[in-house]
Amino acid sequence: MSEQTAAPRPANGPGQMAPSPITLNLQYTKDLSFEVPGAPQIFINLREAPKVDIALDVQARRLQEGQENFEVTLEIRCEAKIGTETKAFIAELVYCGIFTLNGIAPEMMEPVLLVECPRLLFPFARNILAEVTRDGGFPPVMLAPIDFVALWQNRRAQQQAAAAPVQGNA
Repeated sequence: MSEQTAAPRPANGPGQMAPSPITLNLQYTKDLSFEVPGAPQIFINLREAPKVDIALDVQARRLQEGQENFEVTLEIRCEAKIGTETKAFIAELVYCGIFTLNGIAPEMMEPVLLVECPRLLFPFARNILAEVTRDGGFPPVMLAPIDFVALWQNRRAQQQAAAAPVQGNA
């Protein structure tokens, strides 16, 4: 458990500090799976580092109506293959944080929850994946930094495209 906050801001009264806009109250592994479908044969035939495909998703949900506490979830799936067919390993991680947001404007809630909060969680999730793949007998998977702004913008574009009315030929 760790708590991370932005720098405190002075409040109106003397000696008082305003609450931080983003407080990470708790972070935890919600689900972790690592499997090597072809073990032990895969280790005998392993001559090069496997090709790893990464899928990442970010979700956020309010924990209780009327409160500013949210669970932010990073879901990461790594599937490694040797050649085009042989699966070397599959690693899945669901890593979460409980955040309290204070004084965030309603129009800023989504980018804070889907960009800033995952940025705080990412280094810890990255470390867990590196360790589990290394402990599983493979080179550690070192995730490159994620552009959470681009990920959020792509999601918004997909949602807007899905919501747009379909133009048909009349």
